[in-house]
Amino acid sequence: MHVKPVISSADRAVNSAALALDKKAFNVKVLDIRKVSTIADYLVLATGTSDKQVVAIADSIRTGLKKYGKALDIEGAREGKWVVIDYGDVIVHVFLEELRAYYNLDELWNNAEEVEIPAEYQWEKGEQ
Repeated sequence: MHVKPVISSADRAVNSAALALDKKAFNVKVLDIRKVSTIADYLVLATGTSDKQVVAIADSIRTGLKKYGKALDIEGAREGKWVVIDYGDVIVHVFLEELRAYYNLDELWNNAEEVEIPAEYQWEKGEQ
């Protein structure tokens, strides 16, 4: 019997962000929502520039975290405009830029603490 390695919710969230950044997602945020909600421990928000990139980002996260167990649910992967991956303890949202602006989850969750993503995963700051 194969036992899946265990990962903390914080590590799952940061790994999701790292996998998104690996596919050149931008404006990636990890929000610790444990003190403000019971729906999950962390939210990960990421933006892609096209429907194909949104799907590639979501696939990268799903594939990269598979060794820790499958997602409970994935919505929006066909359309590629807003993909939600639910791991129970972590919920990942990958948006097209205009949908992220329209639904404005950043503002909705502005009272959640933002978790710092390690510099080695960042690509945006080095190219500005």
